[in-house]
Amino acid sequence: MPGTGTLINIAAILLGGALGLALGARLPERTREVVTAGLGLATLMIAALNGAEVLSAELAAAVGDSAPVLIVLGSLLLGGVAGSLLRIEDRLERLGELLRRRLSRRPVAAAVGEAAAPGAAGPAGGDRFTEGFVTSSLVFLIGPLAILGAFTEGLGQGVDQLALKSVLDGFAAIAFAAALGAGVLASALPVGVYQGAFTLLGLGLGGVLPDAHIAAITATGGLLLAGVALRLLRIKDVPVADLLPAVFVAPLLTQAAVLL
Repeated sequence: MPGTGTLINIAAILLGGALGLALGARLPERTREVVTAGLGLATLMIAALNGAEVLSAELAAAVGDSAPVLIVLGSLLLGGVAGSLLRIEDRLERLGELLRRRLSRRPVAAAVGEAAAPGAAGPAGGDRFTEGFVTSSLVFLIGPLAILGAFTEGLGQGVDQLALKSVLDGFAAIAFAAALGAGVLASALPVGVYQGAFTLLGLGLGGVLPDAHIAAITATGGLLLAGVALRLLRIKDVPVADLLPAVFVAPLLTQAAVLL
């Protein structure tokens, strides 16, 4: 059912947040590093499985035996050029920082300042809730898996990518909730809205795109997942967000190959 991956993601955030509130900051840094490395290896496996779509019968039948690799390569090159010129990675990071600064401000700062006792220090409970909500929301939303995983699920390619993201977000939620409190739990709401929108987009396109075009998107997305894995394993900080346009270029190149 479309949306299952996002529901799993929401459940992981709520569960991780609840555990974080209960455990506090007891999760060792070494444990987090080992889990992240394991998730990086799992991401490589999922990337390989998705990338195998380049060998799918549907794609080969539509464009020939040699064209699929060229389509994926061309999609990454053209998508990467477009993404780098648009500076998607930098814009997402700046958007996250802008939202963090704006939403972390107290809208009634002046009134609170007047009412506060002289020399009072430390953040108010409302500020801490907002900081937890904003920080965790940005981490869960500003990333390639939020878009790629939701879009892929909408195309009917399964929830593997969002399941992986759910594990990542669940462990992040433990750490955030331990440090920032219950505001982390509220971040599940924007995750549902944001990823749900991309799932609906994929669902709409999946109803009109032929199987060959969907296979090209899946194969291209598999290579983007490999980039995510390299980042998780701290091998190479691949600008995956700059490469995201490739998943939209792939069906266009596939259609061009079909017409030739």
